[in-house]
Amino acid sequence: MKLVIPLFAVLLVATSVALAEKARFDNYRLYRIQIDSVQDLEVLQAIEQLREGYTFWAEPVQLNSHADLVVPPHKFAEFGELVERHGLRAELTVTDLQKLFNDEQRKSKREGFGWDAYHHLEEIYAWLDELLGQYPDVLTPITAGNSYEGRPIRGVKVSYKAGNAGVIMEGTIHSREWISCATVTWILNQLLTSTDMQIRNIAENYDWHFFPVANPDGYVYTHTTNRAWRKTRKPHNILCVGADPNRNWDYKFMQGGASSNPCTDTFAGPEPFSEDETRGLSQYITSVASTVSTYLDFHAYSQLLMLPYGHTPEHLDNYDEMLEVAKKAADKLKERYGTEYKVGNIAEIIYIASGSSLDWVKGNYQTPIAFAYELRDTGRYGFVLPPEQIVPTAEETLDSVIVILEEGERLGLHQPFAEAAAKQVANRLE
Repeated sequence: MKLVIPLFAVLLVATSVALAEKARFDNYRLYRIQIDSVQDLEVLQAIEQLREGYTFWAEPVQLNSHADLVVPPHKFAEFGELVERHGLRAELTVTDLQKLFNDEQRKSKREGFGWDAYHHLEEIYAWLDELLGQYPDVLTPITAGNSYEGRPIRGVKVSYKAGNAGVIMEGTIHSREWISCATVTWILNQLLTSTDMQIRNIAENYDWHFFPVANPDGYVYTHTTNRAWRKTRKPHNILCVGADPNRNWDYKFMQGGASSNPCTDTFAGPEPFSEDETRGLSQYITSVASTVSTYLDFHAYSQLLMLPYGHTPEHLDNYDEMLEVAKKAADKLKERYGTEYKVGNIAEIIYIASGSSLDWVKGNYQTPIAFAYELRDTGRYGFVLPPEQIVPTAEETLDSVIVILEEGERLGLHQPFAEAAAKQVANRLE
């Protein structure tokens, strides 16, 4: 049947494309606001619900914490009145957000792919293609389906030999968290090129499943249109686009820390796996889950190493065992540059947040080692970490990953999965 598209719809799309411009944040300010009382929390949550020009980088979710709020110039006077009327403790941390974005996005003179600048999606995918050509005996291309806008969710599998336990590394499920995909790609490169004995040990004795950009539509949008974008790009009503892909997984869905309002940054979606991206990733993870001992999920910012779960502060599954591993990993991470991380479960050390990929992996498959990183920093730059901090962030993170895997070996947590992987290989060869 021939599809007839009304003229007004064509004109509407054409007009939208013509009017689309890259958002600028000249003179936008970033404030850190302490949440000392129930009144503080209620005021900030009211601002969040109204969504009239304000954007939270760290949401107001609980007492004795803080919120990071972006205030546009036309709201300066109003925000000042709110601070005075309600006695909010607000610290100005950034005076001109656009300047931070400009500094972050400056390009280096390096030829080819490197880690002194942040890269566009097509650059990352082109680099993956180069690696596949250079290491055909070690690398295999993998995909987790396509995004809503039709982009493949691409990755690579690193495997030096059969029978290894698997490690999944996921980055940039929240599209504005650029340091996460930069860290994941740097670690991937180290597993292929480093001569360090500890790195060679983990490179060659595990099968690695890398997905540097789990939310490609959102990531592209942060480069082309709005650097501060967090969600997917699927429309959910006439005005609001996108769901939070880290609230959209089918485990304790909408049981705290997620919104039913499509216009908020933490909108969980109308139902679990409503987003192409989370559905595709979940299907890939399911296909390899029996051979995977470790799941590592990378976010920014706050300098936290977090355990499941986000829906409850209760210490479930092998929490106590993993807490000790996390403490050792955080201690190792601190050694190189003095960077301090807090450890604990999601609900305790950051906020209630249900429907995450980490919780789904742990809750569905009881994957023994499952951590989420909130990478640098603690708020000075927030999502706009300067490019010169990419390599130091990645170096100290890899230091901690090595400890996590070595501790897993000591505790015997990888062996059943290595045996399952070897059995799968044997079955394929029969």
